[in-house]
Amino acid sequence: MCITEKKFTCDREGLTIRGIQYFPENFKQEQQYPTIIASHGFLCNYTSMIRWCKDFAKIGYVAFCFSFCGGGNMLEEQALKSDGESTKMSVLTEMKDLIAVKNFAKEQNYVDSENIILLGESQGGFVSGLAAAKCGAEIKKLVMIFPALCIPDHARKGCLGGSSYQPENVPDILDCGQTLLGKGFHEEAAQMDPYLELALYERPVFILQGLADNIVNYSYAIRAKENYKEGQCYLQLVRDMGHGFSENQYHSAFASVRQFLADREEILSIRVILTHCETLTEKEMRVDKLFFTGWCETKYFQGTILPGGCDVQKHLMDGTVQIRAEYTLEGLDKSGNKCTIHIINQRGETDWKPIITTDSIELAWLNHADLTAVVEEGQGGPTIRIYCLQNL
Repeated sequence: MCITEKKFTCDREGLTIRGIQYFPENFKQEQQYPTIIASHGFLCNYTSMIRWCKDFAKIGYVAFCFSFCGGGNMLEEQALKSDGESTKMSVLTEMKDLIAVKNFAKEQNYVDSENIILLGESQGGFVSGLAAAKCGAEIKKLVMIFPALCIPDHARKGCLGGSSYQPENVPDILDCGQTLLGKGFHEEAAQMDPYLELALYERPVFILQGLADNIVNYSYAIRAKENYKEGQCYLQLVRDMGHGFSENQYHSAFASVRQFLADREEILSIRVILTHCETLTEKEMRVDKLFFTGWCETKYFQGTILPGGCDVQKHLMDGTVQIRAEYTLEGLDKSGNKCTIHIINQRGETDWKPIITTDSIELAWLNHADLTAVVEEGQGGPTIRIYCLQNL
């Protein structure tokens, strides 16, 4: 797929912000496209968000990533930096940077100004939330990836950015090892209630948070979800994920974000536990059979996987692998009635496409629903997230 890229600059209070924008295949200047603005985390620069931008461009978005003014670290190339000193950077100056990039994006005739999404990792996730709250209806949706909502608490504890100081006697310069922060960052952060700030945004929110994150405890994400209006925010907690992604975790995270942006609701979340594996040969082709059990707990259904669940993986001669999982859950539907759900899950052209058969009257709509799935790898077995268009 031939996506294209172009460097861009814009201005914030006399400082130059530098970044890259990515365009989908067969891009047309006169056409308007949904737009993603991706914000990096502490000690990073725009390069850490390139994979997000490229992947969104592949599915039809225009995507922007940029370096915050004064962001990054002391060892990186100057060409990757925007203007500004690290000692004058804070979450509020970064919020202004992001709003400046948003304004620049809106000035481009190929950007659909009614379909702008903010996405950020770590400190960039927190900043994206603050910018969304400031911009309101200008932002269609907000995606926060392990957002660093701990920053105000870290300031109050005297450990901002990995530094160590007495909160009652804050030095002018905070030594964070790879960068220096100014006292102003502390003073702003220490006075913030991040949840009240974020709650000013009233449109859909998606938070992705690792349960094994040793920098931002997942309790911050839980509290953020609870602070938004009921039904506004979807929180996805990921087993075995820390403050960053493995390659597999990134791919499943991107797939989950894509479901959110497509207005698809997670209706079933199935925790799979692998029990044993058998390998055999069919017509000189290796076939792996992975047997499993597990359970499902959602608002629609609660139950367990019956014995016999099997994931068949056929390794074809051309190097591709055909995967087909089939299993049955037994439990209670939303009304508390006993039922079964039979699932066949196999790969479509772009998504996993589950087919469901159920004897539940309450869940009969699943029998003909257009479903998609995300396979989220985890220790001992994956989590299968099944999605359907909202308000079906």
